Amino acid sequence: MVFDVQAIATARDRFLSLIGTRPVIMGIVNVTPDSFSDGGLFATRDAALAQARRLVGEGADIVDVGAESTRPGHTPLTTEEEWARLEPLLAALVAQAGAPVSIDTYKAATARRALGEGVCLVNDVWGLQRDPQMAPTIAQAGAAVVIMHNRETTEPQIDIVADMKRFFARSLEIARRAGVPERHILLDPGIGFGKSREQNYDALRATPELLALGFPLLIGVSRKSIFKGLGDGVLEGRLVGTLAANLLAARDGAQVFRVHDAAEHRAAFEVMRILAARPGARPGG
Repeated sequence: MVFDVQAIATARDRFLSLIGTRPVIMGIVNVTPDSFSDGGLFATRDAALAQARRLVGEGADIVDVGAESTRPGHTPLTTEEEWARLEPLLAALVAQAGAPVSIDTYKAATARRALGEGVCLVNDVWGLQRDPQMAPTIAQAGAAVVIMHNRETTEPQIDIVADMKRFFARSLEIARRAGVPERHILLDPGIGFGKSREQNYDALRATPELLALGFPLLIGVSRKSIFKGLGDGVLEGRLVGTLAANLLAARDGAQVFRVHDAAEHRAAFEVMRILAARPGARPGG
């Protein structure tokens, strides 16, 4: 596979340059029939393109496309099944979304093909530890990477923050050995992956501690079941929980937020910015 390294670098840096200037919004486009929130809604090429453009128009800075659900109890796909969902879409999405595009996959073969179509970031829910070819593929293409914490099983009794730090240390060593520059790396605590509800809350509370590792932090809590039963317990209630959690994480220093609802987050982050401004400052001043 031959990569257009310059095009990838341009899109990658367009995204990375925003980190630290304001909360960065990653809009979710799932081309899946079985994702927990929007499965089946954007499975066709035209629907996925329309959703990507809508998210960008509402404030998303990057579009994250995935073809395999990673919800609890999901059915794993082969690489060919995953690519069959992505192939009709990716080139058009990169050309027409209006923002950089990332690929949500833990398979190096899928990442390689997607990078060949011009995506600039690989969002790996297994943090480079599932497929030994993932880190070398990312390094060769010059792409950015999100290293997410994950576990095969949930063990409510363990210190989840200590476990995350050990996991990230292994992943960062894999990235280093493959030649992935540190400036291209983001970390993700993996909310909803291999954690009890209380461990998910602990992971969110640990935002300042995880930032001390020296990498930007991506938070992915959008509409997840950790908010189920809070408020009215329906999808709209999960949006309220998502907004509350992301605002607190942003206050604590998290920089990137993977969400289904870009407009609502853009508005919430703007309110936070105004209220956090120095006393007497005018909005926008």
